[in-house]
Amino acid sequence: MSAYTSIPRKLWEHPNPEATAMAEFKRSLEKTKGVKLPDYNSLYKWSIENRASFWDFCWKYFPIIHEGTYDQVVDESARIDSIPDWFAGVRLNYAENVLFTASQPGNPASTITTVGKEDDKIAATEVREGAAEPAVDLTWRELRQRTGRMIQALKTAGLTKGDRVGVVASNSIDTLIIFLAITSLGAIVSTTSTDTGVKGILDRLLQIQPKWVFFDDTTVYNGKSLDLRPKIKQVVEGLSAVSEFQGVISVPRFRGKPADINAIPRVQTLDKFLSGAKSDQLEFVRVRFRDPFLIVYSSGTTGEPKCIVHSVGGVILNTNKEGRLNRSMNSNATVLQYTTTGWIMYMSCVSGLIFGARPILYDGSPFLPDVTILVKLLEKYKVTHFGTSPRWMHELRKNGISPRKIADLSNLRGVTSTGMVLSESLFEWFYDEGFPSHTQIANISGGTDLAACFGMENPITPVYSGGCQGPSLGIPIAAFEQVDEGVTQVKGTEAPNGEPGEIVATAAFPSMPVKFWGDEGGKKYFNAYFARFDNVWTHGDFIAINPSTNQVLFLGRSDGVLNPSGVRFGSAEIYNVIDTQFPEEVVDSVCVGQRRPQDSDESVLLFLQMRPPFKADQALMTRIKEAIRKALSARHVPKFIFETPAIPVTVNLKKVELPVKQIVSGKKIKPSGTLLNPESLDFYYQFAEIEKLADRKAKL
Repeated sequence: MSAYTSIPRKLWEHPNPEATAMAEFKRSLEKTKGVKLPDYNSLYKWSIENRASFWDFCWKYFPIIHEGTYDQVVDESARIDSIPDWFAGVRLNYAENVLFTASQPGNPASTITTVGKEDDKIAATEVREGAAEPAVDLTWRELRQRTGRMIQALKTAGLTKGDRVGVVASNSIDTLIIFLAITSLGAIVSTTSTDTGVKGILDRLLQIQPKWVFFDDTTVYNGKSLDLRPKIKQVVEGLSAVSEFQGVISVPRFRGKPADINAIPRVQTLDKFLSGAKSDQLEFVRVRFRDPFLIVYSSGTTGEPKCIVHSVGGVILNTNKEGRLNRSMNSNATVLQYTTTGWIMYMSCVSGLIFGARPILYDGSPFLPDVTILVKLLEKYKVTHFGTSPRWMHELRKNGISPRKIADLSNLRGVTSTGMVLSESLFEWFYDEGFPSHTQIANISGGTDLAACFGMENPITPVYSGGCQGPSLGIPIAAFEQVDEGVTQVKGTEAPNGEPGEIVATAAFPSMPVKFWGDEGGKKYFNAYFARFDNVWTHGDFIAINPSTNQVLFLGRSDGVLNPSGVRFGSAEIYNVIDTQFPEEVVDSVCVGQRRPQDSDESVLLFLQMRPPFKADQALMTRIKEAIRKALSARHVPKFIFETPAIPVTVNLKKVELPVKQIVSGKKIKPSGTLLNPESLDFYYQFAEIEKLADRKAKL
């Protein structure tokens, strides 16, 4: 029997699942379509077997402001790699759906209201690290007025539909207003974290050729204030050859204290830019369902990032489905999503506004003044939905902190975790020691490429330890048996129940990217998702689907799948052993496969970042190998274990394996500006000649 077929420990159940928005949706669908769907899994199966009918029902069910009609939801016979059109004939606007709401499901665009978004109600709250500035509440009236003023300033500056605007900024109210104003005019927004290096910023902006760039003048992180004017100057110089580029608007990080930017050419202050507005009138340019409004980027950890273009309709429709149904969000919700603006989770942070939910815009480190800062914010703002990462929970557990013992979390209904695999041990810590029993833990996965989830939570089935609770409605997924590297356009074979394989989407879904920017002919897009298997989307994750619980178990990146002697397994399995059995000695680890041109087989290398004063001595290595052998199998035991001074991570603290794998396999790589510590990669080059190191310590 596969390790992925047993029934794991049940951790949570909704006390009244029939009272949830998901159950109400299911009942309405059953009545309308004349079907009986006894549980979530049957609802999922119906949604993927009747895709057009399902998404048509969603469109009419959710209160989405739009105009126009459609004759066809989608051509269900179209190949997924043709990127089929959805809801042709419909026109809508992202910012309009944030700032207002249709009066009720299915009503035409003329009947818009502010129900749940009343003028004097708090729309968003901005909180800065270390109380660098007092928290600021923004009412819906103020959000509309300030967005209107920004819209008029952008119009005066010549911004029109289809123009690109870059935003290099913190998670702030100013950033939110800029984002909404750009999209209100039908222009396309691209957000990047201020942590990103100049090269990383230019790798993105030079591809999309922005008309304007909004840029924070200062950043604060880890208790330090950093002047961004030198970075602004370099970006202006780097964009000087872009014919469409008009200049940079410098956004003051500290309210009322703008930095002096007179010495930098083609830069103006935000106040000066806003002085061009003649009013604060709101205007919304409604665009086609598939028209672009957002450009996000692949991590680019080993080269130039891909510019992924998302459609306004796909994001709005999927946001309604996931937020209202899977997460039970409404106008009474308060959301704290820890994220930078350069991550797709920024959309999760602000898109709750579509339902009238209040986002807490937190800008700063999750560990200052200490690791309890986010827990305290959950209590202070009575947060109902919290988004974080396994790394953050790992730090709490490592420091012996139980959030439910130090804060009142009675309002917290759900916690989502993403960015990397959430181990079974952290699932169990969450309920045994960490959070209240009423809070639903949700391991989710999908992300940047699809602006949606492949695996996520739902309120009407139990939560079991490990994996994602289940698949996402309307997006058909499967686990395909892996094929040899370099083989393309294979007719995929679905793996048996409970067996690991590559996650694929077997048919089109509304939030697929419409294109990659600058990808004439679509070759980059095709190679990214469709080259490996014929007529399916290959996502690049290694999964198994538990046939008993329908959990989607993410085992690691498929491009980093470990494959010694033909035995395939995910690095997450190794990490789980290290994290649970060696937390006192090991801070972090990275496990990769090494296969150089001269190698006939792959070797598994495990690198350990040790916690002082511990060292990766022979005794520890023996204990680790024995623990892996006992917990997994002899075939999982790494061939080599070494100590490392640092694990490479992105600016979002997401551990990256692929650069390490490529380096130890003998390749020279050019790290992306998204890496927080690119210098850490230098250490791994010595392992391309591992024979010289096998009998002695690596050069730390």
